[in-house]
Amino acid sequence: MQSRDDGLSDEQLAFRQLCRDFVDDQILPWLRANRDREWNAPPHERWPRELLAKADAIGLRTLGLPEEYGGVPLDTFTQALMVEELGRGDVGFTTTLVQNWKVAAEFARHASRPLAEEWFGRFKADPGFLWANCITEPRGASDRVLPYDAPEASLQTRAVRRNGEWVINGVKHYVSNGGTAAAFIVYANTNPRAGIRDGVSSFLVPREAPGFSVGQMNEKIGHRMVINAELILDDCRVPEDYLLVEDVALRRAGVYLLQGRVLNAARALGLMQGAFEDTARYVQSHFQGGRVIIKHQVVAARVADMATKIETSRSIVYRAARAIDSGADDATQLALMAKVYCAEAVFDVARAAMELHGGAGVMLAAGIEKYLRDSTIFSHTEGTADISRFKIIKAMFPDTAGIYAGPEPAFRPDGTASAGSVGQTGGSS
Repeated sequence: MQSRDDGLSDEQLAFRQLCRDFVDDQILPWLRANRDREWNAPPHERWPRELLAKADAIGLRTLGLPEEYGGVPLDTFTQALMVEELGRGDVGFTTTLVQNWKVAAEFARHASRPLAEEWFGRFKADPGFLWANCITEPRGASDRVLPYDAPEASLQTRAVRRNGEWVINGVKHYVSNGGTAAAFIVYANTNPRAGIRDGVSSFLVPREAPGFSVGQMNEKIGHRMVINAELILDDCRVPEDYLLVEDVALRRAGVYLLQGRVLNAARALGLMQGAFEDTARYVQSHFQGGRVIIKHQVVAARVADMATKIETSRSIVYRAARAIDSGADDATQLALMAKVYCAEAVFDVARAAMELHGGAGVMLAAGIEKYLRDSTIFSHTEGTADISRFKIIKAMFPDTAGIYAGPEPAFRPDGTASAGSVGQTGGSS
């Protein structure tokens, strides 16, 4: 039960087949041979450099390049088709590739031509070159994209222009590709008197920039084949022309964020497909109670539920992707709905897959538990599920929906609320 060919162009079919073959011929055999490495190896040993090299050899690493630099322009729907196939293999490694596509495209949108020529030249020349995007901070993440715009809600990372350079100070964390990327787009507060929509700028920060360092490598229960890390900017200095967007960077990142939600849902869809295929094979080839497992009614019903969730997920992912490409008015809410629905459906499908494998489902050697571990991450990526729900309602009812955030109460040194602040509690969920 894989995605159908209805209405797909020859190019879309070719890209999807390229990814399907890469998963079957490269990713799945690699995972089977490296189960211990996936779970037990530390980040710097776990990272599958050999898979990245093979992806680069067939052009999957550099798809985000602009056409003028030898890349292939891809619409959101075509990317979703590809990500669905890649997610069937490993969602962590897929995240690595998708971040490359998205961040490279974002960089191309905002970089000057000399800067783009220099860095896309480096990107093409180095088969291990990866990009990363850096917004999330220890004191704020998904709440930063709520419809609440005030100075106290802005980024803690600050950047100031000094002696022909930008000097950046702050900490970013939970950065996908953070431990492996060569170049980063960093968002920093450049106007503390403004809110997040009018006071945040974006910068190109090379890994070798003075004052830049990688902090803690985060260990996750799932998506372990993308290296997630904390980044430290301590008087980090970049040239003045490494500024990409001044003050309104998050306003200009709308397409990046919108695509990210749909591609996140497509990754979840791919994981569901992989879990279903493994489960379908198992229940039709193993016996319990004197009969093939699928002949037990309760098993057949659960497999049917898995298939239904997958088809429903595929429908909303494809519809949301097409809405983005066509500039539809409901693109924002559809992208958010796809993200929320798939983040929850993937957990249900992965849990069913593990349970229908019986005792084997919880054994590392069987590899089924990986689906459940990987499924837990989706509700936290590209915006938490609850924050996304708030934004769905805001998109549907912009004139009557709540703000869902507000000023924090001011506190005295002894921890009590100051006069006039009681009742002004807020923040995100």
